[in-house]
Amino acid sequence: MAVKIEKGGWVLIFALGAGIVGYTLKEYGLLDKLIPSAKVRSSVDVGRIDLPTVSGSQTSNVAATNLPGSKRGCDDKPEVRFYHWAWNAQMGLMFAAGGPQSTDGSFMCKEGVNLRFVREDDSGKMQEALVAFATELKNGNKQPTKGAHFVAIMGDGAATFLKGLNDTLKKLGPDYTAKVIGSAGYSRGEDKFMGPPAWKQNPAASRGGLVAGYLRDGDWNIALKWLGDNSLCNNPDEKTYDPKCLNWVAASDYIDAGEKYISGYCEKRAVVDKGKKTGETKNVCVNGVVTWTPGDVNVAKKKGGLVSIVSTKEYSSQMPNTIIGIDRWMQDNRSTVEGMLKATFDGGDQVKAHPAALKHAAQISTAVYHEANADYNYWERYYNGVIEPDKQGLQVELGGSSVNNLADNLLLYGMVKGAANLFAATYTVFGDIVVKQYPDLVPNYPAVDQILDTSYIAAIASRSGAMSPASVPQFNTSDKLTNVVSRKAWNITFDTGKNTFTASAKTDLDQMMKDLLVAGSTAVEIHGHTDSVGDANANMQLSESRAFAVKTWLEGQSSLSFPEGRVRIFAHGQQNPVAPNSTDEGRAKNRRVEIVIGTTGK
Repeated sequence: MAVKIEKGGWVLIFALGAGIVGYTLKEYGLLDKLIPSAKVRSSVDVGRIDLPTVSGSQTSNVAATNLPGSKRGCDDKPEVRFYHWAWNAQMGLMFAAGGPQSTDGSFMCKEGVNLRFVREDDSGKMQEALVAFATELKNGNKQPTKGAHFVAIMGDGAATFLKGLNDTLKKLGPDYTAKVIGSAGYSRGEDKFMGPPAWKQNPAASRGGLVAGYLRDGDWNIALKWLGDNSLCNNPDEKTYDPKCLNWVAASDYIDAGEKYISGYCEKRAVVDKGKKTGETKNVCVNGVVTWTPGDVNVAKKKGGLVSIVSTKEYSSQMPNTIIGIDRWMQDNRSTVEGMLKATFDGGDQVKAHPAALKHAAQISTAVYHEANADYNYWERYYNGVIEPDKQGLQVELGGSSVNNLADNLLLYGMVKGAANLFAATYTVFGDIVVKQYPDLVPNYPAVDQILDTSYIAAIASRSGAMSPASVPQFNTSDKLTNVVSRKAWNITFDTGKNTFTASAKTDLDQMMKDLLVAGSTAVEIHGHTDSVGDANANMQLSESRAFAVKTWLEGQSSLSFPEGRVRIFAHGQQNPVAPNSTDEGRAKNRRVEIVIGTTGK
C-alpha cells in the first residue's frame, strides 16, 4: 500500500457497545491500558511463521475506458458506505467510484452502486460501525442508515479483528456475523521494518534493539515474521528490556512511531532475562521503527540512518486489502455486493494497465483521504514505490502498492488450478502469532471457513469472459541473490541412503512450504548437507539428489508459487558440518536442508 492511516486490524482488546468486551489485539487502544499492569512475560522465540505469497508485478491487457465524471451519479440508488484507511492498495477502488461518492460514468454507477467513502483511522470504530449496521438490520431496517456496509482492513489482522467483532455480532444471530468477500489490492513495500544497516547485513545484530511502532499491528507483524525467519526472539513486554531479543516502544500511531526515532526517544527500563528481572536497569533509545508510508518517508527525510530491513515487498502475501461486510445484508443484496466487487476489479484493471487511470485514481485519493501535505503526485509516486537518499545519504526504499483485478482475487482465494488459498494461510498464520504472543488476551479466533465467502467472486467469474492475468512471480535462475532475507535449517528426514522422504517428513515439509510461500518476490536456495558417514563423493551426490527432491516436491505442491527459476539447488555433502560428527546427535544436526531466501536486486 502506498499510504494509509491506522490500517491495523491487529491485536487489541476493544469495547463495542456498553459492557461488550471482545478480544482484539491491534490498534484498538485498550490493550495498552492492560499490558502495563500485567505480569512480566518471558521473551518468546517467534518460530517459523508461515505465509503464502504472490508476486507484485502489475499486468493487465484491458483497453482504456473513459475516465469517470466528476459529478455525483446514481443518487437514485441506496447509499452504500465503505469505511477505510488511507491506503494506496485501494487505487482501483478509487477509480471505480470516481470520487468521494460514486460519480456519473463511474464503474460503480454502471453497476448500480452508490458508494460513499468514509475514512476511518480507528479499527475499533470500524468494528463499532459494523455492529451499528447489523443491529439496525436486525431491528428491521433492510437498508440501515447507520454504520458501515463494508470496511477494508489488512488481511494479516483479519483473524483478531473478526474474533472480537463476531463474538459480539453472533449475539444478534448467526446470520449477522461479518465475513470477508474480496480484496482491492496489496501492500507491496510501503509497510516495513526499518533499522540500522547492520541489522540487514547480520540479523543477529538486532538483539537488544528497541523498535517503536503501533504494537500488534501489521507492521509489527512484519518484524515478528522476520524474527521467526532468522531464529531470533521477541520481548512481548514493552515495559522491560531483554538484551538478547528485540524490544518495543508503544507508539500512538504509525506517525508517532517514526517521530519517536526522529526525536531520539529513550526510556529507563528494567533488564530481564527470559522474563525474569535481573535487578539491573538500562537507559535504552529507539533505533528501529515499524511503520508505513508516509511514516517511512518522514524517517528518511527528517533524520535518516535506517534502511528497510524487510517489508511487504518481500512478504508480498501478508497484507491483502480485505473487504468485510455483514453476512445477512450481503446475502439479501447480492447484486449490490457483486456490483461493488466487479467495479473494484475493473478499476484495478484500469490502474494496472493505464497511467492515466492511475493518475486519476491518485487525484480521487487526494479528495477522499484529505491527508496533510499529500497531493495526487504524492499518492502516485508512493504507489509505484521509489528508492531515495535519506538525510544521511543512505538509499532507502519508500512506498510500494498494487491493485487487484478479478484474476488476482481468484488466485488469492485459491479459486484457480494450482493455487492454494493464500488468504486462508495468511489469516491463520497471523492469528497464531497473536495467540502465541498474547494467549491470555486472544486465546483463539474463528476458523477461516467461518469468515470467508467467495461466492460473490465466483458469481462474477462465471459471467466473465477472457480476463487480464493475475500477478504471478517470475524468476530467472541466472540472477544471483544480492539481498538475503533469511537463512533457516530444516531437519527434513529421508530414508537411509536415499532421496525419498520418510513418513515423518510430511509435517516439516508442509511447514517449510508455507514458510517459503511468504516471499513471492524472493528466490529460494536449497542447500543440501549430509553427515560424514560413508564416502565423501557419494555424500555429495546424495546431498544434491535430496535437495532436488525438496525442489521437486515444492514445485509439485504449487506451480504458481514455485515457478520455473525460483528454486535453486546447492550440494555441500559432508563439507559444512554444524556439529561434531562423532555423536549421533551431531550427525543428526548435520543431515539437514538449509533454505536461504532473498532478492536478486534487479
